[in-house]
Amino acid sequence: MTDETIAPNPTADTVDLADFGLFDPAVQQCPHVYYARMQQDAPVFQAAIPGGSLHLITRHEDVLEVVRDTETFSSRFDTSGGISSELATRMKELYETEGGYDRIGTMLTVDPPDHTRYRRLVAKAFTPKVINDLEPAIRAITAGLIDDLLDRAAAGDPVEFVETFAVPLPVTAIAKALNVPDDRLADFKRWSDASIAGIGTNISIDERLDAEREIIEFQKYFAEQLGLRRTEPQDDILTNLLNARIDREDLDLDEALEDLNDDPLTIAEMLSIIQQLLVAGNETTTKFLTEMMRNLCDTPDEWAALKADPVGRARGVVDESLRLATPTQGMFRIVTRDCEIAGTQLRAGDRVVAMFAAANRDPSVFEDPDAFCPAREEAKDHLAFGKGIHYCLGAALSRLEGKIAAEELGRRLGTIALDSSNTFDYHPSFMLRGLKRLDVHVTPADS
Repeated sequence: MTDETIAPNPTADTVDLADFGLFDPAVQQCPHVYYARMQQDAPVFQAAIPGGSLHLITRHEDVLEVVRDTETFSSRFDTSGGISSELATRMKELYETEGGYDRIGTMLTVDPPDHTRYRRLVAKAFTPKVINDLEPAIRAITAGLIDDLLDRAAAGDPVEFVETFAVPLPVTAIAKALNVPDDRLADFKRWSDASIAGIGTNISIDERLDAEREIIEFQKYFAEQLGLRRTEPQDDILTNLLNARIDREDLDLDEALEDLNDDPLTIAEMLSIIQQLLVAGNETTTKFLTEMMRNLCDTPDEWAALKADPVGRARGVVDESLRLATPTQGMFRIVTRDCEIAGTQLRAGDRVVAMFAAANRDPSVFEDPDAFCPAREEAKDHLAFGKGIHYCLGAALSRLEGKIAAEELGRRLGTIALDSSNTFDYHPSFMLRGLKRLDVHVTPADS
């Protein structure tokens, strides 16, 4: 498919599901019209991928059923299913040669009781107190970034919002949470980019291997840091992970399983968890902050309302921006037993994706679903962070960053506007969706 095959302003009625392709760049620029058509005509849509197919679950109620029924829809998704034998061989050789650690499937790709163990241990390290204690630092980071925005905009030229604000805010915040020094922030961002390079994309084998080299570098850095924490503990998440232990007396009855492994985390497991924290607390927040700014620029009345009451309006702006952006578009599951969803028969072994992005625009739940309405009562029902036992670990931190950003932008900026040069190009991924850049004009609040 080419860009010309999609109407300039497509709607669910003007697109043909026969033209849908998960890796089609044109589709990835405007997937929501296809999801809307799927909800109408094929709520469990079978999409072709190299080596097989994925069933996309698009209605809100069906997505909830999938993510809540962990026995029927397992998170032990075979991520190697689309990996060629050449890539698998070369990756094995790379990790053996470079001394990389085994890639452990923690939390995202495991089911209970393994998931219960990981979640309980990580909860000991990534506590509400750890997140709340970051608020002063995040507010200071935000203030400095707004100063930079205004300095760059002083000449009247547009400012690129992604690299100036939406990237450095969450990168610096999660780096502080993991006690990464400022002189390693560029490495931190590079490792984060490498961690998502192959998610929902169709990159080459060489590109995947390049990303894996970056991940091995990431592993070595944090393995060294964890080793240092053993002899020199600090008040940080890394030390908390090392010291995390499960107390069976604290478990709920449904968690107190005889086969629950209560061993402390291994180095490989901690590296996997740190990598997930890196992505959950960084990449997705960048994408949602960018979409929040675009939405506010597009709706002058909502911008005026935020400016008039930054504290009171910030949460609604954040929730509605998360709903519309849904940076993590969906989550993989594998069917463990024959079942039926939305009148469609699924067989054991079928692979499905719970499409949060589609569910978040389901008209049966969200009135006028494509509109930016921060005051809507149902905004809290969005699934941008998932639902159930796999609810996003970084949700609280992302919400805090969004709240502070909305409040401080509302206080500090006077006018905001999109530059006419914007093309609104999204990164080529059907799983992690976000704008590549966003050029904006801003003025200070007192101008």
